[in-house]
Amino acid sequence: MPLYEYRCTVCGNRFERLRPFSQVNEPAACPDCGGESRRLLSVFSAFSAGASGETQAIAGTGGCAGCAGGACASCSHGV
Repeated sequence: MPLYEYRCTVCGNRFERLRPFSQVNEPAACPDCGGESRRLLSVFSAFSAGASGETQAIAGTGGCAGCAGGACASCSHGV
């Protein structure tokens, strides 16, 4: 089941809800004040676990525009 992020339009509280896709557009009451909320555009994780269990950055999450997160001659990211 997908995890959606919301922000309350009354108190500004940010919260998450696990909901089936069929309920994505249904209202979600704020757990703090009960007010209406708006669904936020969520960002995906920028890290993944490697085979050894170590966390590593996914390509495209750092560095310069030329290397998109890997090592290149124009920056020192990933070196």
